[in-house]
Amino acid sequence: RDNNLALANAYAAKKDFGGAYNYHLQYITYRDSMLSGEIRNKTSLLAYNSQLGKKEVEIAALGQQKKDQQKILYSIAAVLLLILLSAVLLWRNNRQKQKANKLLQQSYNNVEQLGEIGRKVNSSLDVKQIIGTVYQNVNQLMDATVFGIGLYQEGSQVLEYPATYENGEVLPFYTNSLQDENRFGAVCFNTGKEINIGNLGEEYKDHIQEIATPQQGGQPESIIFLPLTAKEKKLGVITVQSFKKNAYSEYHLYMLRNIANYSSIAIDNAESYETLNETLGQLQATQKQLIQSEKMASLGELTAGIAHEIQNPLNFVNNFSEVNSELIAEMKHEIEKGNFEEAKNIAKDIEENEKKIVFHGKRADAIVKGMLQHSRSSSGVKEPTDINALCDEYLRLSYHGLRAKDKSFNATVKTDFDESIGKVTIIPQDIGRVVLNLLTNAFYAVNEKRQSPHPLTGGNEPYEPTVTVTTRRLGSPLGDGGKVEIKVSDNGNGIPQKVMDKIFQPFFTTKPTGQGTGLGLSLSYDIITKGHGGELKVETKENEGSKFIIILPHT
Repeated sequence: RDNNLALANAYAAKKDFGGAYNYHLQYITYRDSMLSGEIRNKTSLLAYNSQLGKKEVEIAALGQQKKDQQKILYSIAAVLLLILLSAVLLWRNNRQKQKANKLLQQSYNNVEQLGEIGRKVNSSLDVKQIIGTVYQNVNQLMDATVFGIGLYQEGSQVLEYPATYENGEVLPFYTNSLQDENRFGAVCFNTGKEINIGNLGEEYKDHIQEIATPQQGGQPESIIFLPLTAKEKKLGVITVQSFKKNAYSEYHLYMLRNIANYSSIAIDNAESYETLNETLGQLQATQKQLIQSEKMASLGELTAGIAHEIQNPLNFVNNFSEVNSELIAEMKHEIEKGNFEEAKNIAKDIEENEKKIVFHGKRADAIVKGMLQHSRSSSGVKEPTDINALCDEYLRLSYHGLRAKDKSFNATVKTDFDESIGKVTIIPQDIGRVVLNLLTNAFYAVNEKRQSPHPLTGGNEPYEPTVTVTTRRLGSPLGDGGKVEIKVSDNGNGIPQKVMDKIFQPFFTTKPTGQGTGLGLSLSYDIITKGHGGELKVETKENEGSKFIIILPHT
């Protein structure tokens, strides 16, 4: 019916009215037939069956929904049960976590506390102060009615107790023999094992045969002895004691073990520091002796030169004194003859001779003073000094000293002094020693080359030993400031490159045994660099010679 109506309308829309009419007629036929009673009954039956089918579907859906709801309820119950179990587990875990956190916090606090104790104990290098610090901290952690640290003395085989505390007071110094088997300290030290007693009367026989009578005070009931060791070295024992039974727990023992470790390190450091100080004192004393030996050695180098230098002015003094004696006698004779004019001329000659005597006398005096300055300890006071005069004086003294030792020695001595330098503020004794050392080494080098065969030909080639001393001002020639250079050069054999890095090291020398201390250049380097803020450098070529260069601030 509905299809025919739709086709009729479709044909009418296309203006095919013939087709539209045919389909419309069929539409009317179908419509009328559906209105008949039979069709209505069938339609009603179909509608009823349709409704019944829907009801059955709804009933089935309701049954499935009920099953689904039961499944959901079961699932919800399972989830609730799981949640309940999880809650119980979480509660249990949380409780355990709280306990663990509490233990962790306690451990952390213990570590912090022990760390702080360690810092305090190791902050001192005095044994008595260390023992006092340990006691103060142990006494805060536990009942330390009696506390002490016994230190091992290898020579006497005893434990020394320099500071033992009882009821907060320091007991007098005392010792325990390590051979006494009835002393807990001796047993602990000898065996290297801990002693932990909670009831002395019942437990002492586990460690000793009989209880030693205390030197003063009562008899403790709870006793702990721990060995003190550091770097596998036995240092002594530490003890804490109480007059109460079972006064110490595992916690106390744990804390005391750690404090014992800190104490061992601190005591070992203190003993090492004391030993180091003793060694340092011995080294300083030895160093002073060596420096004095080096000074005396350089003084020996000067002695012959000084004798030569001082002989010249003394000769002049003696000669002019003799001449003046003769002139005075002659002048008296002329006066007696009434020849006053001639007497006046003789008097003038005497006066001139007296001036020369004074001059050479002062020269001799200056030489003696220079020798005394060199031999005595440096005052450390800087003073304006004529560098050129200082170099010239030590050059002549050094040369004549070597000449006095070896009459066959001769060398060409050259100087080139910069007169614009003026006076430089230095410690003259110290700089004099440096210049003398460099000159002595230079003369030694050229003398060695003079006596040795030529390294290439093996023969005695013509050779002129030459030592040169030059001074030069570096920087502005006007006013103060800049630097001063002193250079000592020789044309000897030079310094081998393989030992160049060692020449300023103490006790290093290339001279034969007995001819050098090995301290000259080392002391010279310290005097120039540390004492005067300057530089000491060396330039050398093998078989050609060496140059030592001193650079000083011009102040």
